[in-house]
Amino acid sequence: MKCPFCRCDNDRVIETRTSDDGFVIRRRRACQSCKRRYTTYERMEIVNTRVVKRDGTRVPFDRDKFRQGVERACWKRPVREAQISELVASLETKLEGETEVSTQQIGELAMELLRKLDEIAYIRFASVYQEFANVQDFAKALQSMTGEKDGDGQDAESAKSDSE
Repeated sequence: MKCPFCRCDNDRVIETRTSDDGFVIRRRRACQSCKRRYTTYERMEIVNTRVVKRDGTRVPFDRDKFRQGVERACWKRPVREAQISELVASLETKLEGETEVSTQQIGELAMELLRKLDEIAYIRFASVYQEFANVQDFAKALQSMTGEKDGDGQDAESAKSDSE
């Protein structure tokens, strides 16, 4: 492994840990030349998993692209970096062994995981993924989250005014 600071390839592993439920190995290294320390990660590669996009094109699954989308949804929210890493690892675990997966499947899995993590991040992700066109789309998503519908399909406020 080359040192990111001096580009020398003479380093020593100081510490090794597993993370993300054992799917990632984190190694703390020290360069023998410049004496600086840095961290490297080893992770399983999802081999041959292809994403089928809405237009029918197929592209390799890009972990970093998915992570960026989740990070954007969690921007300025009380979500730790470790929680985002755990969410990405959970998605990868669920995709393991799949040769092809649609963007719809990835989006649904992501929304399910985000909903458990942070509701605002879930709404942000859903607004992009489901292509919300107006405020009513946001309102419907919020209603489904809060469960404010009664058995007749009306929201609680309109049902209350109908009964008066």
